[in-house]
Amino acid sequence: MIQVCPNGARTRADGPHIPITPDELAASVREAVAAGARDGHLHPRDADGAETLEPEAVAAAVAAVRAAAPGVPVGVTTAAWAEPDPRRRAALVRSWNVLPDHASVNWHEEGAELVADALLERGVGIEAGIFSGTDAAERFLAWPRAGRVLRVLAEVTDTDPATAPGTARDLLDRLRAATRPILLHGEDGGAWPVLRLACALGLPTRIGLEDALLLPDGSPAPGNAELVRAAVAIRRAHEVGR
Repeated sequence: MIQVCPNGARTRADGPHIPITPDELAASVREAVAAGARDGHLHPRDADGAETLEPEAVAAAVAAVRAAAPGVPVGVTTAAWAEPDPRRRAALVRSWNVLPDHASVNWHEEGAELVADALLERGVGIEAGIFSGTDAAERFLAWPRAGRVLRVLAEVTDTDPATAPGTARDLLDRLRAATRPILLHGEDGGAWPVLRLACALGLPTRIGLEDALLLPDGSPAPGNAELVRAAVAIRRAHEVGR
């Protein structure tokens, strides 16, 4: 499975193709699904373009993407940079009137367990975000409800293309006790090397302008669909080679 992450924390300053509004997210995810993506991970924005977990913004983004890509699971972030207070983050989750299929929880952030419990109460699947270079893996595996998450996101923050695959393998080793599926991905310079490793290992992965602004050949990506198309080609090459 390839998930598309169309915007993340990036802004127009990162490139004109970053989708911000619900309509832009919908169009971008629709094109990415046509290119081979099977899941979406969104960062909803307010009217000023700032990340937010407010129910109106979450509802608008999720509803727009669902209408544009029927049947494709849609997830959102619960990152602390969108709302630093973990109790407020959990309260916002409980206030959502349109529920995403899943939401990511960064396990190195304060109050991750509070946010995750709120998502479980609402029946929203959890993507447990485990960043390399943090104690997130140990914190997550010690959580009594770790076996109830939808999947684990093994998130490699090492952006050096030479060392990112090794960092990824170390992170996977720390997650070897996890009982839920693992989606492995990298970012920036590490995005494509880690994606290739995920494909070689047969793991789900993700790509999109949140994770990479460049195509594998180093040229600027015109949009999310082109990134997904490149990821699909890499996955198929590995499948043929097995």
